[in-house]
Formats: sequence, C-alpha cells, structure tokens
Amino acid sequence: MSVNEEQQTGKDGALANAQWGGRFAGGPSAIMQDINASIGFDQALWRQDIAGSLAHAAMLARTGIISEADEAEIRRGLTEIGAEIAAGRFTFSTALEDIHMNIEARLSERIGEAGKRLHTARSRNDQVATDFRLWVRDAIDGLDAQAASLMRALSRRALEHADAPMPGFTHLQTAQPVTFGHHLMAYVEMLARDRGRLADTRRRLNECPLGSAALAGTSFPIDRRMTAAALGFDRPTANSLDAVSDRDFALEYLSALSILAMHLSRLSEEIVIWCSAPFSFVRLSDAFTTGSSIMPQKRNPDAAELVRAKIGRISGALVGLLTVMKGLPLAYAKDTQEDKEPVFAATDAAALSLAACDGMVRDLVPHTERMRTYAGSGFSTATDLADWLVRVLKLPFRTAHHVTGRLVGLAEKRGVDLADLTLEEMQAEEAGITAEIFSVLTVESSIASRTSEGGTAPANVRAQAARWLAALGEPAA
Repeated sequence: MSVNEEQQTGKDGALANAQWGGRFAGGPSAIMQDINASIGFDQALWRQDIAGSLAHAAMLARTGIISEADEAEIRRGLTEIGAEIAAGRFTFSTALEDIHMNIEARLSERIGEAGKRLHTARSRNDQVATDFRLWVRDAIDGLDAQAASLMRALSRRALEHADAPMPGFTHLQTAQPVTFGHHLMAYVEMLARDRGRLADTRRRLNECPLGSAALAGTSFPIDRRMTAAALGFDRPTANSLDAVSDRDFALEYLSALSILAMHLSRLSEEIVIWCSAPFSFVRLSDAFTTGSSIMPQKRNPDAAELVRAKIGRISGALVGLLTVMKGLPLAYAKDTQEDKEPVFAATDAAALSLAACDGMVRDLVPHTERMRTYAGSGFSTATDLADWLVRVLKLPFRTAHHVTGRLVGLAEKRGVDLADLTLEEMQAEEAGITAEIFSVLTVESSIASRTSEGGTAPANVRAQAARWLAALGEPAA
C-alpha cells in the first residue's frame, strides 16, 4: 500500500485522511484541505519528529506496551524514512496534512502493522509540541554559535584598534573621543546579553511534553522520564493541559531574536553611516557592497542595509505569534499551527543577519586618520577641561561646567578649537587656569584618562578584548 493509497475517497469524491478518517464518511473540501495542511512548512521538523518517535517507541517497548520486535521494526522503518527524506526521495502528501501523519503513513507502508502501533499513548498534540521544542532548541544552539563567532570577530578587530581614536557620539553629535576598539566592544557586550537570553530560553523550554497525549495524559503505563532523558530534556512537563497548548518557548525565542536583530540593526546602521562619503570612517570591499545601475561611482553597503531591515521581519513574527496566542482557551487549538512559519522565517533571517555582520566586521577597513581628525571636532574635549577645573582648582562641577561652556562659546565665536585659545583668554574666564590645561585638551590625553572600569582607555580595551577572546576560546596573541 502506498502513501497515496492511505487516503480514502468519501461520497463526495474528496480525499479523506485514513489516519483519522474513521469518523468521517466524506473528505474535506479543497479549501479545507488547503487551509488545514501544514506539510508545506512543517516538513522542516522531520528530524525532530523521527527522533521523538524513536524515543517514544523505545519507551513503549521498555514498558511492555508494544513488543520488542515491533519496536525494532519501527526503529528500522524510521531510520530508512529518515534516509529517504535526507536524500530527497520522500514524497510529501498534502492530504496527510502534516509531517507527523506523512511519516507515520509511510512507516505503516514500509513495515505494516507494527507501524500502526507507534501512535499508542501519544497524540499529535504532544508530538508537535515536542518536535517544535526540539527544533527551537537546535536553532538556539546554531544561532548561539554564530553569535559567538561575531563576538570573536568584533573582539579581534577591537584588539587591533584599541588605540585608534574616533568621535564618540550622543544624539549623533560629537560628544567625547573614544577608540574604535571601544566602540566595537560595545557590540560584544550586547551580543553576550543576546546569548544569555537565548540560553535562558533554552533552559526554560527544555521540558518534554511527550506523554501528555491530547490534553489529559494517558492511561497507558508510560515512562515519561525515559523519553525526556532520551531526547535530552531536563524533565517532563508538569501539566498535560499546559504542555500541549504552551507556546511560551516560541514567544520567548522570538523575543530574544527580536532584541538580537535590533542590536544587529544598530551595528548595520553605523556601518551604513561610516561608509557614507561625509563620514568615510570605514570601507567595505566588493564582497559586501553593490553598485548602481545608473551611477558608476556608487558603492552601496547593501548587506548592512538588508540586515538593518531584518528586524521588521523578526519582530513582526513575534507580534504575529502573540496575536495568534492571545485569548486561546485551554488546551490545544488549531490556531497554534500558525506558530511555525514565523519562527522558521525569523530564524532564517537571524542566521543570515549574523553571518552578514560577521563577514562585514572581518571585511571592513577603518580609515583611522579620518576618524582621528573628527575625534577632536565639535569641542569633544570640553568635558576634560571641566574635569580639570574640578580636579585641580577644586571648583564645583556645575561651576566648572559653566566656565567651560563660556570658553566653548568663545572658541566657537573665534572659529577655533579649545586648544587654540590663549592662556590669557582662558584666565579671563577663570583666573586659576594654568598652562597645564593644554595637556588635557588633546584627543589622546582625553582617551588615555578614561581609565575607570568600562572606560575607553586603550589599556582597558585591550584587556576587555583579550578577556572576551579567551572566554570565546580564541587566544588573544
């Protein structure tokens, strides 16, 4: 009997699914079949579905619910089906709705009656909840490895440019000098939090729904702890109603991805700005830029722009699934079939964004002299002047702030930098100022003075970059 023969024809000539067709004399309408089927996207769960079924069959045999001979046949059949799918030889049937029924029907086709025993003491409700958790867990592991690679790339570039001055901005206005290395290390900290959120999500989702059955558990003497352990879960879920209807793990995962995508979008936005002609702080090679169909001189940072846009798709997936889950009564409802496509799409977008950012960070060439020039613009050492007045002359900071503000106004009126004012002009605003003031008004002295923990002093940056590289398994030297 073929998979297609596993379908029955009802009185209206439509195909009914033999997996649940005993209750139904007729088949679904074409519209019902289209809206109901999920095999077009949930076939991505095939590895997890086979793994869950193997663990379930082993438990059924261990507890005496099925024979060891049947379990051996099920194991053989599922292994062969896995090889078929991996090789692209498996024919997926829309009439069989989803990945679970497609595999189960093919199993019965291959091994006969033993295959029909596999679904004992489980439901598609706990089956899909288990498969989906396994898939998200695998996705988290993959994205975590990508995020760690990007952190290594950022830390390596930061170590290379721990001494390279650049303007630090607030409101995208020059604020104080920092180093390019310090700026890059800020994203390492963001990614570390992203990895922490993904790890937290993984820890919370790592409970096994299998054995919850449709919603109430099962009367068979199953061993849920055995299947949980076999699948790498920490424990079984505690409540069968919650287990089959919970999608918190998917929502939390999408939330973590949304924050990650936001961080990558911020990095990409800065790369776009830095590549623009008015800034020209960095250059990307042909590997991560494109040209214009009409303007031959253009080098567009399209990779960065596209990463910047992915946040819309990823955060949209979160909002979409929140809306699906809102107001659903316990326990399972077909609405939750809408959970997988946004999660799959968001995962693909996040993985591609991480890969693109990793490539761009390794590829970009900083124009350090240009950054150094602009690091001193906009009176960026004004705070250093105010700090000197507090530290040396013991002025209250607010008083020092006002004195410095007046000196900035004078320099701006004259069209010069603070360091170009004469000592007499400074003393006219504050008599106690000495020639020592000029030693704190250079970009290098400003950066070197920021030695507080987490500050931009080059020694700090080198230490932080080396610490992260060591933590990420890459020697700094």
